[in-house]
Amino acid sequence: MSVIVFASWRIEVFHSLYIKLVLVLFFLFSLIGGVFLAVALYTAPMYQQEVSQQLNHDLARYIVNEHVLIENGEVRQDNLSELFHNVMIINPSLELYLLDPDGRVVAHSMAPEKVRRTRVSLEPIYSFLEAGAHGLIMGDDPGNEDGQNSFTVAPIDYQDQRQGYIYAILGSEKSHHIIDVLQRSLIMKWSFTAVLVALAFAFIAGLLLFFFLMRKLRVLSQAMQDFKSRNLQDTAPGEGQGDRALDEIDAMTITFQEMAGRIHSQMNHLLQVESLRRELVANVSHDLRTPLASLSGFLETLQLKSEALSDEQKQAYLKIAWDNAQRLTLLVEELFELAKLDANEIKPQPETFSLAELAFDLSHQFHLRARERNIRFEVVADETVPQVSADVGMIERVLENLIDNSFKHTPADGHIRLKLSARQDSVDISVSDTGCGIASEELPHILKRFYRNSDQRADGASGSGLGLGLAIASRIVELHGSELSVSSELQQGTEFRFSLPARPM
Repeated sequence: MSVIVFASWRIEVFHSLYIKLVLVLFFLFSLIGGVFLAVALYTAPMYQQEVSQQLNHDLARYIVNEHVLIENGEVRQDNLSELFHNVMIINPSLELYLLDPDGRVVAHSMAPEKVRRTRVSLEPIYSFLEAGAHGLIMGDDPGNEDGQNSFTVAPIDYQDQRQGYIYAILGSEKSHHIIDVLQRSLIMKWSFTAVLVALAFAFIAGLLLFFFLMRKLRVLSQAMQDFKSRNLQDTAPGEGQGDRALDEIDAMTITFQEMAGRIHSQMNHLLQVESLRRELVANVSHDLRTPLASLSGFLETLQLKSEALSDEQKQAYLKIAWDNAQRLTLLVEELFELAKLDANEIKPQPETFSLAELAFDLSHQFHLRARERNIRFEVVADETVPQVSADVGMIERVLENLIDNSFKHTPADGHIRLKLSARQDSVDISVSDTGCGIASEELPHILKRFYRNSDQRADGASGSGLGLGLAIASRIVELHGSELSVSSELQQGTEFRFSLPARPM
């Protein structure tokens, strides 16, 4: 068991972004340190040779000016021997060579067995003697069969004729040995120690920097895990900077919070839709069952007892069956209409029309019903009401549903009023009645679809309970960019209100 836990811990650790960044940082610092040390070890001898060449640049010229080494084409052995002797005393690391005009070694200050070349290439010598020459120039080292070294050189001229050159090797074997000793001791130790200390400091600073930068990612990752563990039900917490992103991690945090909020909202919406779907099935089943049962019962009675029923009874039963069939048809049509409105299959087609004319046309439509029920129905609108921009058919359906709802809940001798009021840039529409009103606890839910209220219609018949007419009216008003609001008091009446944008006169 412990082996499995340890193995899973190792997998989790190595899958951590922080550990990966640490390993990459360590590799980069190790690579940089190794390259730095290699470059330092490679360039240190070259730098020493360049410094030595610059310091001794005119040494050969001083020797030529102070000593006559070739006269009339003959080598002055006495002066040359004295020069070699003095050089060995003053600077044993300096190697002097006397060259003829073709670069052949004529004499030297070295032991004969240490001279490995008898000729020196003249190209580096010409480069050295050119005016404005700079940088390290390496020449052939007669003491090394294949090697090159830093040097200084000066021409020997007699009566404007080139007699030869004094060629001085500055980096002798002894100086190379000293450099190797220094590299293996002081330079190596101090350089290696300094590089290790600098790399360790930079590595620790990088770890701290990564740790603080990764803190935001750890918080975001934990928030995502918590959000996932809550089954996407709660909004995700975070430590973002509001709507202001300081860096990419803050921007990612803000984006996640917005996304989590939307997911949470969508999940709640889906739950509400599921609840409405179940409620719809239950309510539709209930409301369809009553007229279907009544329709089936009366048709069955007509079929079984047709001979025993009088013509008046048959007509009464057929009328009841017809009424239930009409009720079923209306309910199904309203369900389909509301479904199309929710799916945006029916969209408003705005046009400019007179809302006052539409209101007076509706008053004629409900005039007979108001007279039969002994209800006073009036339209209140003056000439100052401007035209509106809306879908005339949809607005007519809204007003019909609201007025029809008022008739259902207003008793005889009641009052229903359709009022139009002009504002600066809109027209307010209200439908009020003096009916039974709506209880305060039911008022927030009255516009919800499929809501089953507990009141009774004024005519004594029970309502459909689905409230589809008000739901359809509310949805149409929403599609026009407005909102259907309602206020009511029990036994005092109810008022529905909404507004439409006015067209300039």
